[in-house]
Amino acid sequence: MKTTALNHIHKELGAKMVPFAGYEMPVSYEGVNAEHETVREKVGVFDVSHMGEFFIEGKEALDLLQKVCSNDASKLVDGKAQYTCMPNETGGIVDDLIIYRFSEEKYLMVVNASNIEKDFAWITKHNTFDAQVINRSDEYSLLAVQGPKAVEAMQSLAKIDLSAIKFYHFEVGEFAGAQDVIISGTGYTGSGGFEIYFKNEDAEQIWNKVFEAGKDFGIKPIGLAARDTLRLEMGLCLYGNDIDETTSPIEAKLGWITKFTKDFVNAEALKAEKEVGSKRKLIAFELKGKGIPRQGYDILNVDGEKIGHVTSGTMSPSLKKAIGLGYVETAYSKLETPIQIQIRKKAVDAEIVKPPFYKK
Repeated sequence: MKTTALNHIHKELGAKMVPFAGYEMPVSYEGVNAEHETVREKVGVFDVSHMGEFFIEGKEALDLLQKVCSNDASKLVDGKAQYTCMPNETGGIVDDLIIYRFSEEKYLMVVNASNIEKDFAWITKHNTFDAQVINRSDEYSLLAVQGPKAVEAMQSLAKIDLSAIKFYHFEVGEFAGAQDVIISGTGYTGSGGFEIYFKNEDAEQIWNKVFEAGKDFGIKPIGLAARDTLRLEMGLCLYGNDIDETTSPIEAKLGWITKFTKDFVNAEALKAEKEVGSKRKLIAFELKGKGIPRQGYDILNVDGEKIGHVTSGTMSPSLKKAIGLGYVETAYSKLETPIQIQIRKKAVDAEIVKPPFYKK
């Protein structure tokens, strides 16, 4: 199993470690609810160094991105990031990712840890352009410093004005004494903050300085369990749960990152699906009764007939109610439609709602 550069620190802190995407990762330190609350109220730090980093460089770097990605990367300017996905040839999704533009001939793709090898092979297969694809996943570490106090807590470590970095924008500069650090106004929690990319050799120094700078702001390390509850409260998709090789971006409600103003892998089929309409749709729901929805549970209509399945579910720490995402037949996908979730032997009442579940 692979480890991140900070693995020994997590163990020293008493983190519960689990295998995740081929890595040994911290799932929790003091418990999911407390960690979740830290990010919503103060500032928390996730080690997400297992994520993959591919640099795309060369005269036709943009052409390659336009071919493999659904969103329109030509809209990017230097210092801006974009959420996108890579469609496969059979109507599903290879991966969802973020693209960063450094210059006309240099981009960074940040991909999901479990898909690093698959994604690299996929992009390389489609690289008929004057572009180089360089996998630097094993060289980079990534900390997500998330929460409403993140800017204030981290400003002493940066010469750049952190409050000026807008959502989905980034800067490259000195941070915590390290050079060429990418400071990105992105995250997976809905509580603001940054994702900070740097070389592995700077990892321990940056971690220590981040916690020193944040100690007056209630900073704490946060595990992957709280990362999941935070993202689910925002209604954000998790690859492997809510989207995968069998789910189309159209039915996953990712039409907003699927731009038919250009040619990309499987564009024609996805365009036809958008025009005709998908047979099923990703929905968000809240339970009315007791129980916790889990991945794979059946979704029923009010007559008890199966109409779909749960892809993600949890007891929301912020809302104190059970929430989830899942796919249902399109006829049952309208807001406020009453549904039922089959939790073991009991069908529990639920209702389709508009995400995000958590509103600031």
